[in-house]
Amino acid sequence: MTMPSDAHSSSSRRNDRMVAILAMLRDHDEVPLRTMAATLGASAATIRRDVASLAEQGLLIRSHGTARRAGTGAELPVNLRDGRRRRAKEAIAHAVASELPVGRHAIGLTGGTTTTEIVRALHHRHDLTLITNSVSIALEAASQGQQRVLITGGVLRPSSLELVGSLAESTFKQVNVGTAIVGCDGLSAEGGLTTHDGIEAAANHTMIKRAARIIAAVDGSK
Repeated sequence: MTMPSDAHSSSSRRNDRMVAILAMLRDHDEVPLRTMAATLGASAATIRRDVASLAEQGLLIRSHGTARRAGTGAELPVNLRDGRRRRAKEAIAHAVASELPVGRHAIGLTGGTTTTEIVRALHHRHDLTLITNSVSIALEAASQGQQRVLITGGVLRPSSLELVGSLAESTFKQVNVGTAIVGCDGLSAEGGLTTHDGIEAAANHTMIKRAARIIAAVDGSK
């Protein structure tokens, strides 16, 4: 089912507002809700709903008339990342799709919004086997008509919707991956690919070890 364009636009605007709220709290420990409303051009009721949702996710602390920073290094939930840097991610997706060989091929995919765009860019390929520990990637692949999708077992991480732990790693150890397509939270020459969660990193590392080829699908913000 495709989301109506007006509903998608409304969801995207809400995501953008929430990201902007969190950005304000990175610059200031505490911000009045009326200041957020004025800065973002939103009603007081809208800001209260957004702040309440972020507080439920542990991303900020809500108090009477204000919001306070919850702490440093909080991981942005995957649903809030979806609308960010969309054009860059679409360009990366088409570039990655063009790098995959013609014919039957097994690809491993980590979770993330960039890898989701890659699945969308592969909608015309019906000769692929997709292997992933991401619930959202598996659902997107199914909606794009992919017939061969293998999803690992494991424990679900709510913020990333990825399955991690020994079951996920065991699944990856039993398959051969032609190309591993890997997203990340950070990339540097010194640290390589990094992510917020060590257990998630272990699952990704196991998939990478099983791959003949690795593509890092990373935009410039990382």
